[in-house]
Amino acid sequence: MEKMTESMMGKALQVAYDKAISGFEVKGVKILDSAYDLAESYANPGKSVKQNATSLVNWQCSKAGASGFATSFGGFATMAVGIPANVTSVLYVQLRMIAAIAIMAGYDPRQDQVQTLAYTCLLGSAAGDVIKDAGVKIAEKLTENYIKKNITRAMTTKINQSVGFRLITKAGSKGILNMTKMIPVVGAVFGAGFDIVTTKSIGATAKKVFIDGKVD
Repeated sequence: MEKMTESMMGKALQVAYDKAISGFEVKGVKILDSAYDLAESYANPGKSVKQNATSLVNWQCSKAGASGFATSFGGFATMAVGIPANVTSVLYVQLRMIAAIAIMAGYDPRQDQVQTLAYTCLLGSAAGDVIKDAGVKIAEKLTENYIKKNITRAMTTKINQSVGFRLITKAGSKGILNMTKMIPVVGAVFGAGFDIVTTKSIGATAKKVFIDGKVD
């Protein structure tokens, strides 16, 4: 795999997030649902938001196999020119899960602050450190209105850069990009190398941030 730079990672995150929100198509054919579709499919009115989000995370861990990804590999290869397709595909899948949880909790995933918080969830338990290091003062429960007022554009830029840096420097040994290490085919990534532990950690962080409104 070509060595990732912070600029490349930033581009991969942006492209993967955009596709996670809009859905993924190859030559006009919808291959994967959007975060909105995913959130709607798990919106069981008989359960709480957290219960529904937990069901979504469990599905992501158990069902996100090679079936859909092997066929869409060609599309991923062109999704972010210059970025390894397996990196973009993993980011896409995880960010779609995170964004769907945010939607379930009533957030607008197209807002810059929500997107930035979604990025931090990729870091699992380290998300809080990155948010606080950027100067964000979390004095009360997070809400969409609260983050609009308290997370500035400068803060989102700093957080996004920090997330990219951490993904590059730490993922070689563990974390999201380790899912793609030495596995050149996307289908193989999700068929055999999909990291369930990492996905559960990311899902738990997304639930804590967007549903509980907490940053530890």
